[in-house]
Amino acid sequence: MQGFEEIRSSGGITEFRLTANGLTLLLMEEHSAPVATVMVTYLVGSRNEAIGYTGSTHILEHLMFKGSTDYNRDNGRSIWTVLQDVGARLNATTWLDRTNYFEMLPSEHLETAIAIEADRMREAFLHDEDRQSEMTVVRNEFERGENDPMEALDKSLWATAYQAHPYHHSTIGWRSDIEGVPTERLKAFYDTYYWPNNATVTVIGDFSTEQTLGWISHHFGRFGASPQPIPDMYTSEPKQEGPRRFSIKRTGEAGIVGVAHKSPAGLDEDKDALAVLGNILGSGKTARFYRELVDTGLASSISVSDHPFRDNGLFMAYAFLTPDTEHEKVEAVILDIYRVAQEQGVTEEEVERSKAQARAQLAFSRDGSYAVASALNEAIAMGDWTHYTTYQERIAKVTPEQVQAAAQKYLVEDQSTTGWFVPLSATAEGAA
Repeated sequence: MQGFEEIRSSGGITEFRLTANGLTLLLMEEHSAPVATVMVTYLVGSRNEAIGYTGSTHILEHLMFKGSTDYNRDNGRSIWTVLQDVGARLNATTWLDRTNYFEMLPSEHLETAIAIEADRMREAFLHDEDRQSEMTVVRNEFERGENDPMEALDKSLWATAYQAHPYHHSTIGWRSDIEGVPTERLKAFYDTYYWPNNATVTVIGDFSTEQTLGWISHHFGRFGASPQPIPDMYTSEPKQEGPRRFSIKRTGEAGIVGVAHKSPAGLDEDKDALAVLGNILGSGKTARFYRELVDTGLASSISVSDHPFRDNGLFMAYAFLTPDTEHEKVEAVILDIYRVAQEQGVTEEEVERSKAQARAQLAFSRDGSYAVASALNEAIAMGDWTHYTTYQERIAKVTPEQVQAAAQKYLVEDQSTTGWFVPLSATAEGAA
C-alpha cells in the first residue's frame, strides 16, 4: 500500500514500516472470531531511566490514561469511557525494556482504538494535578511490593546483581523518585521516547489489512519522527569478580532462597539452551529441583526463570522453604544440582521432555489475539519480533551437549548473586 514499506513476514505475521515517520507495524489477520487486539509497544522502560527519575515510565503509563487532545474528560470522550462503552478491555504494562498499551475489542471498533493510541502517542496532557494524584496510586503499588517477601527479595536481588546497568532499578522505581519527580521531568522523558520511530503497533485478529493500514496512516501519519535521534542506552555492566550475597530479615511466614547467575542477552544463541535447562530443573514434578527440594520436604515450591531481555539477564532459582528448614541446606542443594548438570550433563529424555513443554508454552502463547500480541511485545522489546515466531524451530535444535555447555559457562560462582528472605516473628522484629 502507498506510504508503507513491507519489510518481512514470519509465522503468518507481516511487518510494515510507515515511511513518513518510521512507525513499525505488525499485522496478522485471524478471522475465527469478530475481535481484534491493538497493542503499541514503546522501546522505553526502566532500562532508560536513571537516579532522580526511576519509575518515570511507569508513572507515565498511568498519566497517559488521563487524557489527550481528542480524548479527555472535558469533552466527554475520556479514554476509559470511549473504549469501555464499546466493550473493550484495555490496560498497559511497563517492564525493563518496554512499555505497552493495548485494547481487545470488537473488530467493528478497531479504528477507535487506533485513533486513541495515535492521539496519546504525541498529545497526552500530562497535567501536574494528575501526576500528584497518580503518584499516591503508584506509591501504594510500591508499598504493596515492599510488603511482599518475594517481591522485596527479587528487587534486592536485581539491585545487588547489577551495579552500573540500569537493570539495577526496579520498574516501579525508588520511593523518593516516585514522590519527587517533577512533572516537567516526566514531560521531557515523554518528549524523548514517545515517537512513531520508537514504537511498534501490533494488530492481531479479525480485520482487513488494507483498511487497517489506511486507518494507521490517517491517525499515526499526522506525526513526524522524533526531531532528535532516540538516545541509546550505552551503559554496560562490568564483569562481576566474585559472588555476591545479601539477606532481608523482616516479619514473614516462610523463608526464601534466591540464587541468580548472569545470563546472556535475549537474542544470544545460548539463551535457547538455558531455556531447555530451566525446564529440566524447574518445570513440573519430574524436574530436578522438584525431586530434590519439594519431594524431600525442604521446600513447598520452586521456580526457575531466565527471561530474555535486550541486555544480559539473570538465570534465577527461587525456593520457598518449609517451616524450620535451614536456608543453608536449601542453598547447598541448589548449587549441587547445578554442579551435577555441569559435570554429568542432562539426558536425552530430559531434553525431549523440556522441548515438549516449550511447544506447549508456545501453543498457549498463540491462544487468542491478545496472547499473540503479548508474546510479540516481549520479542520486540529484546530486539527482534521474529524471535517469537522462530522459537520452536530453534528449541528443537538444542542438544544435551549444548545444555551442559551452557550450565558450565553461566552457572559459575563468580557470576552469582544469592539472597535470603529470613522471616522474623513480630516480637523479634520489634525487639530488633
